[in-house]
Amino acid sequence: MAAGHAIKGSRVGAGPMGEAERGDAVPRVVVSYWCANGHQTRPSFAQEPSLAIPEHWDCPRCGFPAGQDEQNPPAPTRAEPYKTHLAYVKERRSDEEGDVILDEALSSLRGRGLIQ
Repeated sequence: MAAGHAIKGSRVGAGPMGEAERGDAVPRVVVSYWCANGHQTRPSFAQEPSLAIPEHWDCPRCGFPAGQDEQNPPAPTRAEPYKTHLAYVKERRSDEEGDVILDEALSSLRGRGLIQ
């Protein structure tokens, strides 16, 4: 009985099948991008009028944004620190508002006999 392989007569890593099986290659254009650390990245894009080449590209080495102008690369984005739920609440409410809300919640719990 067969082993149940879906693709017969081929194996992974067998190599390219050739242009006849894959079709014609699309003309490509190579664009250079530079990040603030001086890394150069050269991705290639399909050369079609309907496709726009992006102004910025993420540097694969450091993750900073890279631009097409080597002398003026884009500035790295500033990472915002992680905020806790309490930090977001403190942005919306003052300490006085928090005290009023806490007093209302405690009186509600006392009214239901859940706390003393």
